[in-house]
Amino acid sequence: MVLNPPLTDVQFQELCFANDWFRFERTREGEILMHPPSGGFTSAGNAEITAELCSWSKTHRRGRTYDSNGGFFLRDGSMLSPDAAYVLPQRLKGLTKDDLTGLPYLCPDFIIELLSVSDSLPKARQKMERWVENGVALGWLIDPYKKMVYVYEPGREAAAVSGKMVQGSGPVEGFTLDLDELWRCYEI
Repeated sequence: MVLNPPLTDVQFQELCFANDWFRFERTREGEILMHPPSGGFTSAGNAEITAELCSWSKTHRRGRTYDSNGGFFLRDGSMLSPDAAYVLPQRLKGLTKDDLTGLPYLCPDFIIELLSVSDSLPKARQKMERWVENGVALGWLIDPYKKMVYVYEPGREAAAVSGKMVQGSGPVEGFTLDLDELWRCYEI
């Protein structure tokens, strides 16, 4: 959906907060995207990813972890919501409680996007590129149906990783996502 004139950031945030049955995102072109609630497998996968990231974060308490309900206004004018995110303390410096009560104007240092059955891999790859263009230092696009993780970093081609785990680097050095546990979320 594209509105003319486009919504301001304040109006867009009000739209998001007034409609909690849907997750909204806004592209840099101003297109508003609506996402329905996650299905059972994707919800379980998101919960596993966030739990593992939170557990790792608690071992050092340096940054802040965000779940799939968080959204971020980015410098290109978009507002995107990753499935999980991690922000280092230096990015949070100078922000107020009011800044973090709403949708913050900041780009996470690390994000994870988890493909759902309704997502398209080409569009998800494009979204990952937008994250990196806006300042993400490391991003993982997880395809649970092919049991593959695509690793995105600035200045590098996306790398495909498979196996039992994926190792973090840069902002999440020392974090390991247990892929066997994640794949179990997709079994009955």
